[in-house]
Amino acid sequence: MFKATAITLIPEAWPGPLGASILGRARAEGIWDLETVDLRTFGLGKHRKVDDTPAGGGAGLVLRPDVAAAAVDSVQKCPDLSRSVPAMTRPVVYLSPRGRRFDQEMARQWAAGPGVILFCGRFEGLDERAIEARDMQEVSLGDFVLAGGDVAAMAMLEAAIRLLPGVAGNSASITGESFENGLLEYPHYTLPREWEGRQTPPVLLSGDHRRIEEWRISRSKALTFDRRPDLYAAYSETPTPTAPETGDEPD
Repeated sequence: MFKATAITLIPEAWPGPLGASILGRARAEGIWDLETVDLRTFGLGKHRKVDDTPAGGGAGLVLRPDVAAAAVDSVQKCPDLSRSVPAMTRPVVYLSPRGRRFDQEMARQWAAGPGVILFCGRFEGLDERAIEARDMQEVSLGDFVLAGGDVAAMAMLEAAIRLLPGVAGNSASITGESFENGLLEYPHYTLPREWEGRQTPPVLLSGDHRRIEEWRISRSKALTFDRRPDLYAAYSETPTPTAPETGDEPD
């Protein structure tokens, strides 16, 4: 079973969208499990203090390393020993805007393993010593800053969990998605065939599966070239790719 652990100051926010739709059903079926650990439980003193002012001055508060490490150690604790041992299987991830950007490849790596431990930060961040001492991997959802790591953690987990066997009803719906082959996904159409003067591309109604596949690949290339030239450059065999065909059906 894939196990996700979220260390957070707002456990009431979980499971959020992870508890609905196919992910919620998969959890109920035992395909994956979620554990939430309240960081406040490990806080110090009467008020369970988890943070303090930044060394060297500055605005905001910083999560204390002793509090953070205690929470991580409680998850990593070996049930047969009285001491905490480093986790050898599940990575410990700290959600941080300065971390490596999360992508589909990382989602696949997580899905192929036994799970992940996610430390959801708050305030100005986490004391660097805790990150180093507990060998945390810093991962970012993107080039922007959130109020905390919980939303980012949920998004990353959704990306990984939906790849687990048995979660998606049709595995073919995953293999053709954006980023799976280095390209953005082609456009989709359904009923009605004509809507507000816009037609479904005739090639999709032709019944010719070879032509349909060619059209979809061509549209994927064109969309990627237009919207994500960085992805297209990596996909293309040529150092400086030229604009691909639009993929429109010929007259």
